[in-house]
Amino acid sequence: MAVPDRFDYWVELLGRAHAPMELRSDHADDFRASQRVLDLGAVTVWSGAFQSQVFRRTSKLIRQSDPEAYNLSFILHGTGTGMWRHRETRYKPHDLFITSTSLPNEIHSSGDPVTTVAVEVPKALLPLSRDMAGRIVGAPVSGREGMGALLAGFLTQLTADTAAYQPADRPRLRTVLVDLVAALFAHLLETGDSLPPETRQRALTLRIQAFIREHLHDPRLTPAGIAAAHHISTSYLHRLFRGEDATVAAWIRRLRLEAARRDLTEPALHATPIHAIAARWGFPRATDFSRAYRAAYGTTPQDHRHQAFRGDE
Repeated sequence: MAVPDRFDYWVELLGRAHAPMELRSDHADDFRASQRVLDLGAVTVWSGAFQSQVFRRTSKLIRQSDPEAYNLSFILHGTGTGMWRHRETRYKPHDLFITSTSLPNEIHSSGDPVTTVAVEVPKALLPLSRDMAGRIVGAPVSGREGMGALLAGFLTQLTADTAAYQPADRPRLRTVLVDLVAALFAHLLETGDSLPPETRQRALTLRIQAFIREHLHDPRLTPAGIAAAHHISTSYLHRLFRGEDATVAAWIRRLRLEAARRDLTEPALHATPIHAIAARWGFPRATDFSRAYRAAYGTTPQDHRHQAFRGDE
């Protein structure tokens, strides 16, 4: 971009890619910044480098446009301060900071340049009440240890070299990221002091859902086994899922079918037998898989695969 247009274009770019915001910088007359975006569908990952600036998202801007998303940024170089109505937090390299497009904030960043990798996740994938969101947004999180390190490491590796990934990898990468963010949120909620029961319940539900996704391949994954792994009763597990859109067993079955459906249309797995894909996702009996698949999608696994690859044959 031409020098006089750089900063205004940067403001416009961030507004389109993320959410409208006010920006100011002492370097506006000769501003330098870059951003690389990795589109994973509902989830977006990016790496960026920019000169010191102030980001401000006001109540007015939120009323005008709110994509309703959480943003988690891992700082590689630079420092910053985030200010919300409920908290002020200072950041340094190897820290993660969490913002919400729905909460007014002012972020001061400094460095030459500031470099970050970040992920933006729709709130619909991580449903939290406004009270719980307030506990998470702005919470200090280290990217050197624990859940923060897992997320930071994955983001860093993912953005370092995207050449090895194919378009078909997007759903898998998106699932991993959502699981890591959900696990981090659950950890932050559970370690808070004097949390109300409903907050602890939601944190536990997020942790259980991440556990289910991680063990989908295990045919022994059952409500009783899940409850035992989390030291709760099976009846309490079912109560936790009353607020979800399916029972525990139905939730497991739906995720398994979705995963198998993706694999059936994956070109790299075209030669893999259907029964092997079914077994990979927790359906050891091919007849059970075919019956569940037809009930969910109105077609058999074989017909769906044939339809998906008909143009290639």
